[in-house]
Order: sequence, then C-alpha cells, then structure tokens
Amino acid sequence: MPEPPRLPEEMLLRYTDVPEGRIRTRVLGRRQPDALPVVVVQGMAVSDYLLPACAALGSWTEVHLFDVPGFGGSGRPTRRLDVRGYGEAVAHWLEAAGLDRAVVVGHSSGTQVAAWAGVLAPDRVAAVGLASPTIDPIARPLPKLLYRWRLDARSPSPGLEENHVPEWRRAGIAGAAHLVRAHLADRIEEQVARLRMPVLVIRAEDDRLTTDHWVRGLAASAGGNLVTVPGAHAFLWLDPGAWSEPLRELSAKAR
Repeated sequence: MPEPPRLPEEMLLRYTDVPEGRIRTRVLGRRQPDALPVVVVQGMAVSDYLLPACAALGSWTEVHLFDVPGFGGSGRPTRRLDVRGYGEAVAHWLEAAGLDRAVVVGHSSGTQVAAWAGVLAPDRVAAVGLASPTIDPIARPLPKLLYRWRLDARSPSPGLEENHVPEWRRAGIAGAAHLVRAHLADRIEEQVARLRMPVLVIRAEDDRLTTDHWVRGLAASAGGNLVTVPGAHAFLWLDPGAWSEPLRELSAKAR
C-alpha cells in the first residue's frame, strides 16, 4: 500500500481582498529569475491535498495555492459566483498581488477556473495548465458524475479522504452542492478554445472522470500539449512531483 505524502512544514500565508471576497493563498518556494511564478487553483471545495504538489513546484519557482471565495481558507464571496466569477476572482487577485505574468494551473474543477482566468486576463496569464480537467461529457449529468467519482475513488489513495474532511465540513452540503451545479453548468471546452497562450493538459491514465479522446480534443482545441501520467484523478496526492517537470517546461515556453 502506498504511503500518503508529507505536508510542507513551512509556508507563507497571505490574505488579499478582491471584489469577490477575501482570498487566502499559501506561498511556497521563491521567485526565480528564470521561471514564472505559478498560481494553483484548488479543486472541488478542497485545497490542502495540493500542498505536497505545490511544494514540488516550489523547488524551482514561487507557487501560490489559491482558494476560491467561500472555500478552503478564503472568506465568504461578496456575491453568488459561478465559474466565470471564480475566474474573475483569480484575475483580480493577480492584479492585487502584483503578478504581471504567471502560469495559472488548476486541478480537477480548478481547471475550469484556470481556463476562465486565461480568457479574462490574457495580459497577466502567461500560460494555463489543466491537470485532470473537468467535466468530460462522459461524466454528465450529476448521477454520472457521482458514479464516475466513486469508481475513481476505488484507486488506493491512503489519507486523501481524511485530508479532505475538514474542508468538506467547512464547505457544507449547500456549498458543495452549489459548486457542483456551477461546474456542471460550465463548459470548459468553450473557454479553452479561446485561449491564446501556451496550454498544457495533464491526464492520469486511470482517471475515471475523463476519457483520452475528450482530453486530446481539449488540448488540440488550444493548440496545446498533452501529457499522460500514471494514477487516478487525484494523481498528485500520491505523486506530488508528477506535474513538476511538465509545468516547468510550460513556464519556460511562456517566458
């Protein structure tokens, strides 16, 4: 049985006010002259599980783990937000944080937010990374999404659900239901096709929430690259470094 990853021992905690609410980010690594900073957008109501993967990126650049308004450690949103609204929060935060150019990458539902950020702030978003993108038509509507999610959860991921529990409790049933509805209503394909910066799509080969055909089409629509890695949908939990080198290459391409 694989072992759960170690969480980073130190990080910088920041809070920034934007029109959509107060945003919590956690910063790992340091700014480097030869690499763009990376902004990582949390998954569906949870972000702590991405800390080891952010620490892996922090070995070569400054990384900001972004919690969307109302979830993780961010404050309540100032209005009811859809996925575009979460993308607007990222765009406003990039300006408030003084990041002129950054790689914005999302995992799972965070990919939909990252794609919107690239559409809304092309002057600041130098490249977009989509790790385990959602939502493939094979996982629509909601009953299919839940079925696929449970299938994927059969892959051994020791410690993952326990890591999620505190953030699930904070989100609550109403908050989680809102997120699911909002992301089901959003079509990532429409936003990705509008991106004019370098795009990288990462798919785990055992991901039950996506198909290889759909992910390849997603990458092709933006003229982007596709990288396939071992694992299930939350591949970053057991292999935090899996996306490090592909994202480093994306950063170099965007500079």
